Amino acid sequence: MEPTPELIEEIDRERIRAARAMSGEEKVLLGLQLFQCTCRIIADGIRDEFPDADVRRVQEILRERLAIARRLEDTP
Repeated sequence: MEPTPELIEEIDRERIRAARAMSGEEKVLLGLQLFQCTCRIIADGIRDEFPDADVRRVQEILRERLAIARRLEDTP
């Protein structure tokens, strides 16, 4: 069963209301948690791609990929 467009819109409105109710500190903490979760997911992908890589190498590749992402964001 697919969600209706109305349900999707209501969920979006609720998320916006919740975000507006957060303090600045809560938003920063949530952003940090999201970034950490994203890094774990990327590291998992790197480990799948390079099964022989040790923890240090996985971190190096992760940093390289984050640097690439930053450069892409800065590109007009």
